[in-house]
Amino acid sequence: MREPVELRRQRILAVVRSRGAVKVSVLAAELDVSVVTVRRDVEELARAGRLRRGHGVARPVGTVEEVTVPAARAEEPGRDGGPVALVVPERHSYLYEAAYGARPVLEEAGLRIALHIAPQAPGAERPLVEAALAAGARGLLIAPRWRGAASEAADYGWLSEVAVPVVLMERRPRPGSALHALDSVCSDHWYGTYLAVDHLVALGHRRIVLAARDDSPTARSVRRAFAEIAAARPEVEDWSVVLSSPDAVPGPADDDGTRLGDAPRDRTPLDLAALLAGRRATAAVLHGDVDALMLVQRLADQGIRVPRDCSVVAYDDVVAALGGTPLTAVSPPKAEVGRAAAELLLYRLARPLGAAGPVRRIELLPTLKVRGSTQLAASLPASGPTPAEN
Repeated sequence: MREPVELRRQRILAVVRSRGAVKVSVLAAELDVSVVTVRRDVEELARAGRLRRGHGVARPVGTVEEVTVPAARAEEPGRDGGPVALVVPERHSYLYEAAYGARPVLEEAGLRIALHIAPQAPGAERPLVEAALAAGARGLLIAPRWRGAASEAADYGWLSEVAVPVVLMERRPRPGSALHALDSVCSDHWYGTYLAVDHLVALGHRRIVLAARDDSPTARSVRRAFAEIAAARPEVEDWSVVLSSPDAVPGPADDDGTRLGDAPRDRTPLDLAALLAGRRATAAVLHGDVDALMLVQRLADQGIRVPRDCSVVAYDDVVAALGGTPLTAVSPPKAEVGRAAAELLLYRLARPLGAAGPVRRIELLPTLKVRGSTQLAASLPASGPTPAEN
């Protein structure tokens, strides 16, 4: 016998009231009816004021689960049902994964997302944010490029005065700066670097090189962490930090000359094979993935094979697994950073405008994905890798 319509709708209300926001597709599966039927029920219940509906979601009335803006606050600037602005740099696949992580959280809450891609020019984020706010954005998730200290400092003033809730993704402002007390979600890159060094040390490697970029907050965090960790490990006999690419440094408009790392900013292409041989290194940590894959290819061209002659750990794990030799890689929780940032923004949006509350600075730990590019140092020549003779 077919279940009476009213009884089915009572069951929908009971599920929504007990769990909070529930997807229409989940309700349909549990009630063993079609999605179209449940969608029709949800629309009727919403019309009667017994629940609220979003994009594919049913949620209870008058609970903390309701994160859309109440009508009483509809006149408040930036909180009138507009989208959430999500601003990330162009050509940055790492942060695109964070954006993908944020998207389902916001859409499940019934919020639209307006994605803005910032070009590589210094200061490109500000006009995008201003345009988004003028169009009615109610909140902001942002990962500024911040290629150097000067470009980072230039954003502190205007970004600290944005009139809607803001959450930084994969960015930790300088202590004591105007953005120190801004909500943020980051990967713990010190821990990620520790995982890379610890893995290599456990395999018996004692002479390690870091070839890393120097043109982003993540890159600078990795460089600082590697120097600190390697210097503190008694097993590490020799270590060095060099640039992974001649283009991996801030330009004049991004950098005020502050030193971030212990190596000169030489724009000569890195001869990693010669560096490994000169320092008798048997392992390298390479940031980021594209530079890592190119450096491994360059080693192969000079007769040094990974991992037979040199163990390699990449940092980022966006495309590290796709190399001819899949690279062992530190994998920051990119999608989870976006997801946590979106959840933090929803928390802010659910509070009354201007309500006090502690600033939240969330750190998520990376993991290490062990693949085919690392092996025991005992199987390597005692003097380290040597380029093959032509």
